[in-house]
Amino acid sequence: MARLRPRHRLALAVPVVLSLTATLGFLPGVASAAPSAAAGSSVTAAADGPELAYVVNTRTDRFTIASVKKAIAQAGGTVVTTYDKIGVIVVHSANPAFGAEIRTARGVQSAGATRTSPLTAAGSTDEGSADYLTAAELAKVEAASAKTPGSEPLEADQWSLRAIGADKAAKINPGSSKVTVAVIDTGVDDTHQDLAANFSKSQSANCVGGVADTSEGAWRPYTADDYHGTHVAGEIAAARNGVGVAGVAPGVKVSSIKVSDPDSGLFYPENVVCAFMFAADHGVEITNNSYYVDPWMYACKADPDQKAIVDAVNRAQLYGQKKGLLHLASAGNSNHDLAGDEILDGSSPNDSTPVDRTIDPSVCYDLPTQLPGVVTVSATGVDDDKSYYSSYGNGVVDIAAPGGDGRYQIPDTPSQNGRILSTMPGDAYAYLQGTSMASPHAAGVAALLKSKHPWAGGVTLQALLKAQADNPGCPASYDQDGNGTEDAVCEGGKRVNGFYGFGIVNALKAVK
Repeated sequence: MARLRPRHRLALAVPVVLSLTATLGFLPGVASAAPSAAAGSSVTAAADGPELAYVVNTRTDRFTIASVKKAIAQAGGTVVTTYDKIGVIVVHSANPAFGAEIRTARGVQSAGATRTSPLTAAGSTDEGSADYLTAAELAKVEAASAKTPGSEPLEADQWSLRAIGADKAAKINPGSSKVTVAVIDTGVDDTHQDLAANFSKSQSANCVGGVADTSEGAWRPYTADDYHGTHVAGEIAAARNGVGVAGVAPGVKVSSIKVSDPDSGLFYPENVVCAFMFAADHGVEITNNSYYVDPWMYACKADPDQKAIVDAVNRAQLYGQKKGLLHLASAGNSNHDLAGDEILDGSSPNDSTPVDRTIDPSVCYDLPTQLPGVVTVSATGVDDDKSYYSSYGNGVVDIAAPGGDGRYQIPDTPSQNGRILSTMPGDAYAYLQGTSMASPHAAGVAALLKSKHPWAGGVTLQALLKAQADNPGCPASYDQDGNGTEDAVCEGGKRVNGFYGFGIVNALKAVK
């Protein structure tokens, strides 16, 4: 699946009762698992090495793009697809020197490998199964929910809806079916009983390999273990239909743009570029991004390969912003200070052999979280404290939302589970936690704002999202485990700070 890790390093499926879940060195520009080169290509890459994937970034005029394509062929590359509107070309090549050679070509602004391991044939991967609500547990929650008239059968366990007033907001304005939130993720099971009514097939696709496939069902998860996107979709827009759970905005539409590699489950740059472009060109208003772009937890522009990744993904997301989209992204589950002087990243590259490196988050970016204009969302628990795993950062985090905290913040619900309950493939339900869950709560509130203010573009929506948030301010102490040491340091004031940004989203305020 996607990095149980799409913001998933902590966004792991949780048992119903148990818990779920140096200086930058230059690494060789090698790439990895993606579909084979486009059929009908006239150039066969030199067989000097393993076939790798690249992004080549140019100016957007047709003469430059045509010239660069010729240079790609001369360097032993095969064009998979071209995004002319943003000047991004996806390429495969078996020439070990392709990256170095194409960077010298006239018109090339940046170019680099998108992975650090060779392209491989696609195949499913076993991520392990999630622990779902059992029949007995379902009955217990349903009995508790029945005590509240108009409640969904499992809503008694959805503390996160009540925490942001989403239960009350739904009675005023559940959201408009003219608003669509695209879930860029591992795929969404649109046949789920809680999602089918609110799913938009016409705005869904499979973007794996960098080319959008809109054939029937291409947007669905590969297996039941690829549940992340389905869970996210339910948090946003599970219908109030007398079945299961409710979403924050149960009247809006969700679409699925699948970007997780079927072999590794990773979210490669060309897939994400495709997703942003597809969303922008298919009338989506909001995108939810509960992941980081692989294989680098932080992509550093001092490295030519990583610079090319940053450039390509940024061009694609900015294209969406220019068309009025609002992008929301999870802050991460490493309890990192994204505004700090340095971060130890020991997980990159995650598609081959990770190496320890100390990065500066002001020049090495968590993608798409730290890109300009993207709304960065941190996670909170039932007590409105920052979740123990959530990354943070003054001036980086924009808003906060419930993501769950099954360790220190336990709700008074039938299950007493501090994580987030939502939809899973196959009409099932389970708990997850992570900033992966915080971002869709915020996306749901953004969808309610768009429903109330249909004229609002992405920039205005972001301002409205920040304006309706409630900020608890920095805590006097953040020693969650009680060992006498602060687990994170919150900087900033009551209006804006590193834990909450402008504050925790409030669905009731959004609809009022």
